[in-house]
Amino acid sequence: MSDIRGAPRPITIGMLWHSLNSGNLGVGALTAANIALAREAAIAEGLTPRFVVMAARDRGTAAMTVPDTEVFTIDRRAITGRSGFWRAVGGVDCVLDIGAGDSFAEIYGPRRFFFMMVTKAMTLTRGVPLLLAPQTIGPFTKPAYRLPAAAAMNRCVAVFARDETSRTVAAQMAPRTRVALSVDVAFVLPYDDRSAERGGAKLRIGVNASGLLFAEAESGRNRFSLSYDYAAFTRALLQRLSARDDVEIHLVPHATSNTNPGDDDGALADRLASEFPRAIRVPNFVDPSAAKSYISSLDLLIAARMHACIGAFSSGTPVVPVAYSRKFTGLFGLLEYEMMVPFTGIDVDGALARVQQAIDDRAALAAQMQRGMAKVEALLDVYRAELRQLFARAAKPAS
Repeated sequence: MSDIRGAPRPITIGMLWHSLNSGNLGVGALTAANIALAREAAIAEGLTPRFVVMAARDRGTAAMTVPDTEVFTIDRRAITGRSGFWRAVGGVDCVLDIGAGDSFAEIYGPRRFFFMMVTKAMTLTRGVPLLLAPQTIGPFTKPAYRLPAAAAMNRCVAVFARDETSRTVAAQMAPRTRVALSVDVAFVLPYDDRSAERGGAKLRIGVNASGLLFAEAESGRNRFSLSYDYAAFTRALLQRLSARDDVEIHLVPHATSNTNPGDDDGALADRLASEFPRAIRVPNFVDPSAAKSYISSLDLLIAARMHACIGAFSSGTPVVPVAYSRKFTGLFGLLEYEMMVPFTGIDVDGALARVQQAIDDRAALAAQMQRGMAKVEALLDVYRAELRQLFARAAKPAS
C-alpha cells in the first residue's frame, strides 16, 4: 500500500465516541486499545495513520498522550454549525464509532441518543465509510430509537458486536450490512504486570464500588432494576472482609467525575474508607493502563465497572463481575466465565455467597480466564482483518 517510490500512504481515521480524558476509565481503555489496534492494522497495510478523536466534552481527568492524535470536541455548537462536526468528519478517510462502549442504546435517554445518531447521520451523509467498532448494541424497544438506529446501521460498512445478544439485535435490525461478533477491545489495553505482588501473607482483595449504583440504591430510584440493594450489599461485603485477619481490602475507583458526584467511584471510596478504616483507599488513577496495572497486583477483584472487570480478566486477576445490565452477561457468557453477581434473581445474601465462592475458587477462576483469553484473541482477529480491509479501501490514493 505504498506509492511507486515506496513511501507509506497516509490515512486519517476518525475515532468517534472515544475519549482521551474521560473520568470513566473504561472509555479511556476502549480508546487507547482501539487506537492501538487501528494503528497496527494500518501499518500492516503499509499506511501511516493519523487519528482524530471525536469526543464529548469531558473534564474528568488529564488527557492521555497518544502520538499522531488530535481531538475534536462534540457539543451542540459543533453539531449545529457547518464548520463544526460536518467539516471535521469531512476531513477524515473513515470513521470507527465505538459508541462509548454501550451508549448506542435507549437506556441513557433521548439526549445522548440524539448525539449518537446525528454524528452517524452526518458521517454517512458526507460519504465517509463508517464502521461500528465492537460495542453493546441496544436495547432498542421503542420505535423512536429503533428505526433511526436501524437506518444508520444498514448504511455502515460493518457493525461489530461485543456479545451474542448485541449481534442478534444488530442482525435483526440491519439485514443489509455485515454484522460480526468480536469482543471488547479493552482486553488488549497495555499495562505493567504487577502479578508478583499476589500470593502474600494476606489476600489482596480489591472492591470496585460503583458510585452510580450506590447512588441509585440510596435514592431508591434503582434505574437499572437490580433485584437487591447495591448499597447494602457493598457495606455487608466490606464488613465481612474487614472481619477477616487474612484479607487486605483495596477500594479501587474506576470511574470518577468532577461534575456528577452521583457517578463518582472516588467520592464513594472516600465515604467507604471512613466507614471501614481497615480498607486501603487506592488513589484515583491517572489513566486506564495505571488502573489495569494496579488491578494486576490483586488476588481477587469484585467490580461493578465492566472495564475494571476486563482489566482484571486480561491481567490474570480472578474477578467477580457485579452486573447491572445485559452487557455483563453477554460479554462474560461469551467467554464461558461462570462467576458473576447477576443483576436479577438474587438478594444480598446470595450476592455475598457468590463472592465467598470466588474467594475459595480463585485457582479455578484463573484457569477459566486463561481459556477465555484464547477466545478473546480469536474474536479480535476478526475485527483486525476488517480494519485492514477498510483502511486499504479508504486510504488516500498515492500522488
